[in-house]
Amino acid sequence: MTTETISHDSHDDAHDHHDHKMTGIKRWLFTTNHKDIGSMYLWFSFIMLLTGGAMAMVIRAELFQPGLQIISPDFFNQMTTVHGLIMVFGAIMPAFTGLANWMIPMMIGAPDMALPRLNNWSFWILPFAFTILLSSFFMAGGAPNFGWTFYAPLSTTYSNGSTAFFVFAVHIMGISSIMGAINIVVTIMNMRAPGMTYMKMPLFVWTFFITAYLLVAVMPVLAGVVTMVLTDTYFGTSFFDAAGGGDPVMFQHIFWFFGHPEVYIMILPAFGIVSTTIPAFSRKKLFGYSSMVYATASIAFLSFIVWAHHMFTTGMPLFGELFFMYCTMLIAVPTGVKVFNWVATMWRGAITFETPMLFSIAFVILFTIGGFSGLMLALTPVDFQYHDTYFVVAHFHYVLVTGALFSIYAGVYYWLPKWTGYMFDETLSKAHFWCSLISVNVLFFPMHFLGLAGMPRRIPDYALQFADFNKWVSIGGFAFGLSQLIFLAVVIKCIRGGKQAEAKPWDGAEGLEWTVASPAPYHTFEKPPKVD
Repeated sequence: MTTETISHDSHDDAHDHHDHKMTGIKRWLFTTNHKDIGSMYLWFSFIMLLTGGAMAMVIRAELFQPGLQIISPDFFNQMTTVHGLIMVFGAIMPAFTGLANWMIPMMIGAPDMALPRLNNWSFWILPFAFTILLSSFFMAGGAPNFGWTFYAPLSTTYSNGSTAFFVFAVHIMGISSIMGAINIVVTIMNMRAPGMTYMKMPLFVWTFFITAYLLVAVMPVLAGVVTMVLTDTYFGTSFFDAAGGGDPVMFQHIFWFFGHPEVYIMILPAFGIVSTTIPAFSRKKLFGYSSMVYATASIAFLSFIVWAHHMFTTGMPLFGELFFMYCTMLIAVPTGVKVFNWVATMWRGAITFETPMLFSIAFVILFTIGGFSGLMLALTPVDFQYHDTYFVVAHFHYVLVTGALFSIYAGVYYWLPKWTGYMFDETLSKAHFWCSLISVNVLFFPMHFLGLAGMPRRIPDYALQFADFNKWVSIGGFAFGLSQLIFLAVVIKCIRGGKQAEAKPWDGAEGLEWTVASPAPYHTFEKPPKVD
């Protein structure tokens, strides 16, 4: 037995001694093990994905044909609001936090996260936050119905009785996010293995490092704005009430100062995941590692100075519109660097198309479509036509579904053999990929045309001219939602057993000798090894 294995075993005993004694529910309630907590985050986010997805299906059922069919306009607005909140704060963000919890300590050579009890707490307050939010459906006024962006005065003067519960839930989610982010920053800064300098960290770790800083910077802004909404609604202040000397447009400025970095919080970790999977399945090291790090940092910086591009139609001065237009277009540069580097990594690589790679390639192509429509929305003059139409809905769903969600699937499929010790069912997982890929495009691509033709979003009824496209969109929506049940089947089947995974599941099977996501170690080959 080498010194390394002895120290590793004794460390494991010391760390898990407390965990091993606890069984059943206690193990999960009190665990400080980063892997357990990562798993809980991932399961929670998947439950929230299905919950938010069910709401999206209600929305699409109503919009299947023109006229009011199954729900009232008020309930329709409740659905769009809570769907957005759940998908952003309940599905995408906890899933990334779960992946970070699982993988960051392993990638930097740390025994666990730096603040394990804080880690436990930051997870366990989340189910309570969403229970509070969902319970508002059963209250007198119904759930929040003012859109996930909760613009004043809709969320203040004209809100229903559940605003206080909504604010409380958002505060708890924010506390969870801040604690998780602090934990990630402290872990990465203090617990890297000797010799792992910042520029030797895997890109996955880098993207989460930068994302965590963004979270710490902007979640207090969200906390501030929801508190102002609370006091305007219940305590007689008038931050956003013009009659009392306030300004409703100020709400938008404060909200989007949080909201724009937030959308990058939901996509930067995705960049880290595909920067891990693409080199692995291309059997090459990542092209342009340092440029990827700088590009990620540039995107994070620029995300703070583009918030008002959501507000081109509020009547800001021309100079303001030009400033925000140019800053927004500037984000295309570091993003383009990233896409170029991913393609260059695949170029002449010994590529194999396992499920994680399929999701990663789909990510690169479809996220780029979302980027192009974002560039169109960045142009002030044309944004006046696109604003508040289905074109915007198409744009951000291409970024968040085929972007963030597809990357999460890529990451889960990539690491699942490592987590469970078993290989998952490749046929089923590929069925999940193809069903998702086809249905997601049937769902979101026609929305571009609906938006360009002038169909407004968040409205439960529409003119007859939009009927055909909406029918296809709804069919795609139901197909996409049901496709995610295949994923559930794959994961459960994999956890329960199957073919034993090898120590290096993805290259062992192919007879390939190495995969690296960070700068290569000293024995890297100049050319990719030959595949038989």
